[in-house]
Amino acid sequence: MPQLRLALNQIDSTVGDLAANAEAIVHWTRHAAEQGAHVVAFPEMVLTGYPVEDLALRPSFVEASRTAVRALAGRLAEEGFGELPVVVGYLDRSESAQPRYGQPAGAPRNAAAVLHRGAVVLNFAKHHLPNYGVFDEFRYFVPGDTMPVIRVHGVDIALAICEDLWQDGGRVPAARSAEAGLLLSINASPYEREKDDTRLDLVRKRAQEAGCTTAYLAMIGGQDELVFDGDSIVVDKDGEVVARAPQFAEGCVVLDLELPAASPEAPDGVVDDGLRIDRVILSEDPLPAYEPELTGGYAERLDDAEEVYSALVVGLRAYAAKNGFRSVLIGLSGGIDSALVAAIACDAVGAQNVYGVSMPSKYSSGHSRDDAAELARRTGLNFRTHPIEPMFDAYMGALGLTGLAEENLQSRLRGTMLMALSNQEGHIVLAPGNKSELAVGYSTLYGDSVGAYGPIKDVYKTSVFRLARWRNGVAEERGQTPPIPETSISKPPSAELRPGQVDTDSLPDYDVLDRILELYVDRDQGRDAIVAAGFDAELVARTLRMVDTAEYKRRQYPPGTKISAKGFGKDRRLPITNRWREHTS
Repeated sequence: MPQLRLALNQIDSTVGDLAANAEAIVHWTRHAAEQGAHVVAFPEMVLTGYPVEDLALRPSFVEASRTAVRALAGRLAEEGFGELPVVVGYLDRSESAQPRYGQPAGAPRNAAAVLHRGAVVLNFAKHHLPNYGVFDEFRYFVPGDTMPVIRVHGVDIALAICEDLWQDGGRVPAARSAEAGLLLSINASPYEREKDDTRLDLVRKRAQEAGCTTAYLAMIGGQDELVFDGDSIVVDKDGEVVARAPQFAEGCVVLDLELPAASPEAPDGVVDDGLRIDRVILSEDPLPAYEPELTGGYAERLDDAEEVYSALVVGLRAYAAKNGFRSVLIGLSGGIDSALVAAIACDAVGAQNVYGVSMPSKYSSGHSRDDAAELARRTGLNFRTHPIEPMFDAYMGALGLTGLAEENLQSRLRGTMLMALSNQEGHIVLAPGNKSELAVGYSTLYGDSVGAYGPIKDVYKTSVFRLARWRNGVAEERGQTPPIPETSISKPPSAELRPGQVDTDSLPDYDVLDRILELYVDRDQGRDAIVAAGFDAELVARTLRMVDTAEYKRRQYPPGTKISAKGFGKDRRLPITNRWREHTS
């Protein structure tokens, strides 16, 4: 059978930075060429970054992308890689679509191009457009209607983009009809917990349906709230794994494949789902036989806690770096949330670039002050203390606040201090709120919700404790100092805004609360279904009431890393003004 050496470049890119993204493509193509690759592939929309959102509707950006892909083809040829086919994702537009209601202006396309000998020899657009969760691709793109195939050294390679594999029909059965020897899919599939198992099952299934070896190339890195975990996979036609790339690591998977020879009578015309085969022959003759040397390898999977923690680190690191921030500022209360955020920040940007501020009030316990200082000592972050009591007394003298207003004033004074230091010193503020608190509104607007980014925004409180214990355990295994003081983990959570306050004064036990929230928030279960799952009806009604009435707060919370199937943000979009209540239906 013919042989091919395939290079899958699992790399990061930055939305809108066409020049830097193109430079990265050239760099990794050079690396692949040095490894003797015969075909090189890059992720979905790697040239523009992903997702581009409403930039897709801006004609100037679309044309810049189209110009950049042509220039990239020329650059690759100038660098001596003209004979090497390179598959690159980019933003294009349809040349033939007519403007009509319901179609995005300008008919943009989530597209890919095959670059060869200094030119774009084939381009195509994603056929299946996802329109769920964080995806709005019906808003942005028009679908492709071809089955692209390139013949390289006597092997027919069918090409697809991300959702073309996730949905039934379309290019997968069309690849079988086209008698392809390899199905290559380029992807920018965002991370979710446990998605690696789902992804592997999907690729195995699609390889069997396509009847050929299938390569699933994924992006890594972060873009706003999304994290991309890589985990590129190659399986044979029977669904057996041939190679698997690491999670959360940039790199190039290079492997030798033996693939069926292209048929001299390979079909043309229209095949499954009305897709028209668009075949370009780049090289007809198979390569002289050689001894396969490269297998691509198999990277071991991360366990669940390490996977989630890695996603949080990558998300924060990408957000800071891509937005030009070099340092972060955190209010350190001595509690578990700010402690975990500080540990993540130290791992993401380096302890020398993390600044912690303790802002005690008269209600702050001595052990909380000590825990904040101990956290700083353990991690090596920059630490200082600024009591808020003088400012608090001034406000109370002027306004005479009581009750909840008095409690929230303390939080807002801390938020004001953090933003003042941010302005003065150039750090971005990290908001420490977790998903449980955001769900039920247990946060203070313009207080503990202040920040540019919320690293644990999509992490339930029970998982906060689990991740903290995991991070400390990893440090112990490595002979390092655990970053989080044990007392921050073991003591009852408290906002410490009044004497003796603990979270359970206002909230159910977090173990119970989080299980209810997962059903209501993540799975969209209604009151009756949650009660039927074994939860107390009155507790469910109370919890759902808190969630429903806190929507206005969540809308004003900063972005944060998404790790679940449904985070607060693009995933879950509910009206603020809304009188529908599950608990009264």
